[in-house]
Amino acid sequence: MAQSKDVFVFSKTEGYVHESIADGLKTIQKLGAENDFKVFHSEDARLFVQDTLKKFDVVIFLNTTGDILNEVQQEAFKKYINTGGAFVGIHSATDTEYDWHWYNKLVGAYFKSHPDQQEAIIQISGHKHPSTKYLPNSWKLFEEWYNFKNISTSLTVLATLDESSYQGGENGVFHPIAWCQNYDGGKMFYTALGHRKETYSNPLFIKHLLGGILYVLD
Repeated sequence: MAQSKDVFVFSKTEGYVHESIADGLKTIQKLGAENDFKVFHSEDARLFVQDTLKKFDVVIFLNTTGDILNEVQQEAFKKYINTGGAFVGIHSATDTEYDWHWYNKLVGAYFKSHPDQQEAIIQISGHKHPSTKYLPNSWKLFEEWYNFKNISTSLTVLATLDESSYQGGENGVFHPIAWCQNYDGGKMFYTALGHRKETYSNPLFIKHLLGGILYVLD
């Protein structure tokens, strides 16, 4: 990156509050210090106005839940994306804004359910993307595994879950777990990983997350 970028980490919740939010923020702040992007964090939805959002190169929804933006704030965020803004969703970003169709298309899917936390195998779709190039073909990880509904057909899927490797999968042979896309003028990346505090100290996950952030900042 030619110059320092500005990243807005938003972690407002109107439902389940993940204990790992603080760990996720620390990890992103550390990545920013090491990779020349500035990290601003807030849970205040009143910042979702055009004059504020346009200052940021990417907005990250870090384990957001529920209905977190009113209609005016939604429109400001939509215009931000429409004018070339970038978005990263982490874990329960898909457990957010269920009544906003545009957001469903942006984030790519909605959370449906999850089984008990357990070890599973992630299959990497390719290693050309910055978020996956350091990952093994089959990545074994202990996490909380989301089942999804309303999965968009326009996603570039970067990683899928092998449902034969754990109990409780409901998406079958096509179970995306990380993806990206260009959408409605902007660029996005999503990873369903990031429920557990321990995940944010996992070196492979850190590379995965950094790659996703750098991808949308490029």
